[in-house]
Order: sequence, then C-alpha cells, then structure tokens
Amino acid sequence: MDGSDIESNLPPRYTTRLFPAYRFVPGQKPHPRRDPAGHSYGLPEPQPDLATLAPEKWRDCELYLYGIDLYNHGYWWECHEELEAIWHRVQSNHVQSEFLKGIIQIAAANLRRFMNSQVQSETPGASLATKALEHLEIVPATYMGVDVDQFRDDVLWYFGGKSDTPAIIRLQFD
Repeated sequence: MDGSDIESNLPPRYTTRLFPAYRFVPGQKPHPRRDPAGHSYGLPEPQPDLATLAPEKWRDCELYLYGIDLYNHGYWWECHEELEAIWHRVQSNHVQSEFLKGIIQIAAANLRRFMNSQVQSETPGASLATKALEHLEIVPATYMGVDVDQFRDDVLWYFGGKSDTPAIIRLQFD
C-alpha cells in the first residue's frame, strides 16, 4: 500500500498489520510487555527481516513500514519498539542509524508532549525533539522514502507551537 488511496487529511497507512489494542501512555494503561494485561505481553520482541535492512530496501521492510504506521497514528511507544529493533541491527551504517535514532526520539518527544500537555512553562518534549533533529542533520534530504527536510520542518513547526498536529511521515514510493 502506498497511502495514495487514503484521504489527504488522514495519516497514510503503509501496511495492513493491525494496531495494538491501545496506545501505551505510561501511567494510563498497562505496560505492554511487563504487565500481564499489556497488549504485547508474552509476545516475542520485534525481529527485522535481515534481507530488507539495507536503506535502499526500505519498501520491502515490513517492520520499518509498520513502525511508520505506528508513528503516524500516535502509537509512539510502539513505534519506538519496532524501529529500535531495526536500529540495533544497522548501527554499522552510521547514516541509517542516525536516521532511525532521530525518528525514535521524535516519537518519544511526541509522547512526552502528549503526556505533559498541561505544562505551561515550555512545550513538553521540545528539548528532546531538538536533540532528535540533530541526528537527522547528516541524513540526505530524501532517505528511506522520507522527505527528511519536510519532516524536520514539520517537527520544528509542531514543537515551536505553530501547529497542533504532530509531524506526519509520508513515504515517497516513486
């Protein structure tokens, strides 16, 4: 699926995998892996298909595409889990490692902002988002299907208070 058949105002979907039963927000729902009531309790850790880990094979990497789906639909903790499984395997590729680390940390910043949205002093998660964007500085303008420059701008827009909507990752399949 390339997301082109989805209305433009909805986040795109790139896989048909079902989402977890709930979005994990610490303190609000059972921990997905540690709590017997968690949505992923007892399930194996995500394992990437080693044949699809090269950056140019991103279209075939189900774990990557699902991680993007999770990110776009506000499953930020779950996105972190999926993409971290890939990140652990690709650390020898510095650019790919930094790219994944950036997205993982932006997901964490989004979760932090969501959890602390009542804080008035500063935008919650903004400092983590700033650190996350530093990882994307070495990444080419388009990487693994992502318009990195646009994504970076959208993250800055969101954490700068100019948008109420977290940045969406729209993969480019052409």
